[in-house]
Amino acid sequence: MPSHLHERLIDLFRQRPQLAAELLTTVLGTPLPEYDHARLESSDFPDINPTEYRADLVVVFANGTTPAVAVVLEVQLQPDKDKTWTWPVYLTTLRARLKCPTILLVLCPDKRTAIYCRKPITVAPSFTLSPLVLSPEDVPVVTDPATAKTNPELTVLSAIAHGEHPERESILTVLATCVLPAERGTMYIDLVTGLLPVAARHFLESVMTAGYEYQNELIRTYFFEGKAEGKADGEASALLRILRHRGFEVDDALVARVEQQTDLAQLDAWLDRALDATALDEVFKD
Repeated sequence: MPSHLHERLIDLFRQRPQLAAELLTTVLGTPLPEYDHARLESSDFPDINPTEYRADLVVVFANGTTPAVAVVLEVQLQPDKDKTWTWPVYLTTLRARLKCPTILLVLCPDKRTAIYCRKPITVAPSFTLSPLVLSPEDVPVVTDPATAKTNPELTVLSAIAHGEHPERESILTVLATCVLPAERGTMYIDLVTGLLPVAARHFLESVMTAGYEYQNELIRTYFFEGKAEGKADGEASALLRILRHRGFEVDDALVARVEQQTDLAQLDAWLDRALDATALDEVFKD
C-alpha cells in the first residue's frame, strides 16, 4: 500500500501537471514536442492486469485532443527490483493506447535509490530502457519569491531536496512566506516537515511563528502546536507523525516509548533516522 509520503509527492504533480514538463526540459535536459496543454490520464492499465499494473501518475501533453507525448511518473522511495519488469510495460502499453511517444520520469527522495533506478533496463537485444531519474541533487534551488508564488510545487521540492544546502535558510524562508500560507500550500505542510532534517525543520518553524499572523487555521495549529506542548512533547509528536506518514505501524507501546522520552538529543536522533529509515529497528537501534 502506498505510504502517505508517496501520495503527497504524487500530489505535487496532480496539482500542477506542468511541473513534469519543467523538470524534464529544464533539469534533465529532455526536449518535449510542442503542446498546448497538459492533462492527467488514467494510470490504470486494465488491458493487461489491473491488480498488477498501475502507474503512480500519467501526464499527457497534447495539442487539442491529440496527444503529443505522455509521461509516466513514478515516485520511488526505495529500490524495487520488480519495477524493472513493470516500467517497460507501462510505457509500451500507454504508447499503444495513446499512439504517441512515452517517457518514464522517476522521482527519488534519496541518492541511493536514484542511483539504483538509473540502471538501464534491457527489455530485448535492441530495446533498452534508461529511466529519467530526478534525485535531490537535480532539483533547482528556489529562493526567488516570484518563482515560489508561480510554482509552489517546485518550491516544495526545492525545500525537501535541499534541507542541508548552504542557502537552506533562504530556501525555507521563501517557502514559509510565499507558499505555505497560500491555500494550496497548506496541502504540503506534512510533506515538508516530514522530510526536512531536524535543524532545517526547527528553522522553518521559527520563521512560520516569528511575528506572522497566519489567517489559515491549519497553519496556526500545526506550527504553534509544538510550542504549546513544550519542546520534548513537540519533538515526540513530530516523530510519531513522521513515522505514521511514512507508513510504519505505530502501536500503543511505541507511542508510549516515544512520549515518555524526555531527552531532546535522543528525540532529535530518532527524528533524523525516521526521515529515511526503511524499518523501525533502524530508527530505534540504540
